[in-house]
Amino acid sequence: MTSFTIPFSVLDLSPVIVGDTPAQAFRNTLDLAKHAEAWGYRRYWLAEHHNMTGIASAATSVVVGYVAGGTQTIRVGAGGIMLPNHAPLVIAEQFGTLESLYPGRIDLGLGRAPGTDQLTARALRRDFMSAANSFPQDVMELRRYFGEVEPGQAVRAVPGAGLQVPLWLLGSSTFSAQLAAALGLPFAFASHFAPAEMENALRLYRNQFKPSSQLAKPYAMLSLNVFAADDDLAAVHLSTSLQQQFLNLIRGRPGQVPPPVANMDGLWSEVERHHVHKALECSVVGTAENVERGMRRFIERYQPDELLVTGLMYDHTARLRSFEIVAQVRERLGLGGVGLAAA
Repeated sequence: MTSFTIPFSVLDLSPVIVGDTPAQAFRNTLDLAKHAEAWGYRRYWLAEHHNMTGIASAATSVVVGYVAGGTQTIRVGAGGIMLPNHAPLVIAEQFGTLESLYPGRIDLGLGRAPGTDQLTARALRRDFMSAANSFPQDVMELRRYFGEVEPGQAVRAVPGAGLQVPLWLLGSSTFSAQLAAALGLPFAFASHFAPAEMENALRLYRNQFKPSSQLAKPYAMLSLNVFAADDDLAAVHLSTSLQQQFLNLIRGRPGQVPPPVANMDGLWSEVERHHVHKALECSVVGTAENVERGMRRFIERYQPDELLVTGLMYDHTARLRSFEIVAQVRERLGLGGVGLAAA
């Protein structure tokens, strides 16, 4: 049997379940992060979304600081910051502050989507479309702020300058893959909800990669939905919360994370069912044995350098158990490598 030496990491959206509050979501996030650290996960990433009542991590840098302050060794970062929503200098100062407080533990993943609807995007940054088009230039500007101050440099990030906070590019298409390759940056693909272009993006990234001062060779992280439980039917039951959440999203009615249901039949049309299943194709559901088989197949097929595990669930205790099972599966797969420490 093939053995692997890649690290596992966690992607969390600080989910707000039906009837609950963001305050409780943050407490659950920190609790999961502490457990993930004890279970040997490499990173704990949080994602920027706006105007979504089921996601509490809108002020991503603030939540990153909260998690980093409540843990000891696990790397904590943004997966990611949607850069068109922000001025690069502001992000440099925020993550320069985080790196100063928690040295050697902060990651900064960058995306070019708004992380919300267009109306909210305009409320976040009035010239969003222009900012999205200037994403490559903004990434390079942000990168310069983390470098050493050059003679005559009039604008600098304080804190931030000279800290070399590791940048990642995130994407669900080939655009960011090619940009990451051109800039010599690690690349994370959002296969947990948009797997269609994953193989094309990986091929372009690996074939076109140019070494940089940050990274000598390509480093690709892929995300995967995992719903693990001590019983297959229980795992399937847990996964219906994500299916409902995604169904509500494509209907234009995002909301808080709903409780799982016994059966999705009658909740969606055949067209909607197909759409949800295609979007969530990169998912592994079941007991430890079935999760191990599914994760092995995924890793053997796509050869990621790191796996970013996510699992949107209604019940926090069940979510903890799922990530615990995945950590146990990682040990059985031989996934003991330290991976990319600072990208």
